[in-house]
Amino acid sequence: MRTSRLLVRSGLTVAAAATLPLAVTARPASAVSGISVSTTGSMVSVVTSACAQLNGSWGTASLLTSGQANFAQGRQVALSGTSISQSAAWSGVTPGTYTVVVVCSNGSTAGTQSVIVSAASTPTISTTTAPTRGVLGGMGGTVREYGTVTMIVGGAMAGSGIIAAVWFLRRRSKPHRL
Repeated sequence: MRTSRLLVRSGLTVAAAATLPLAVTARPASAVSGISVSTTGSMVSVVTSACAQLNGSWGTASLLTSGQANFAQGRQVALSGTSISQSAAWSGVTPGTYTVVVVCSNGSTAGTQSVIVSAASTPTISTTTAPTRGVLGGMGGTVREYGTVTMIVGGAMAGSGIIAAVWFLRRRSKPHRL
């Protein structure tokens, strides 16, 4: 009876330890956005990884003022970059509130984000973003590629958790043993 309880407890502990690296690296789906907009002084820049090259073009990004409602009315800039990251920038932007819209070359909208350009040189980033493409389920749960160091640290954490759980359960079952 005692052995079966110990096996159930150790099985649950091992299962919890195995899911620990997943819980540490997981991000909420609502935090994923198609674009990232930043400002520095009078310069506004946008970065995305959502577009694919079609006929030699990645797509366009548009900077809209509050009075402009159409993508074509704003200051348009062609996206440039690689298959990993595409970007666009506008310089000489006057202080105010703007909306950045990125449309890929296939016609789909990669994202929309509001940004406030201030007269100060400190970066200001708006937090009112909404993902337009939903959860990227076909990407394996993430779009970012983690490096070797991150994987080694995660594996070491999982391994040390499993070793600690086994040691603790073994020590508990036999109180006079180390």
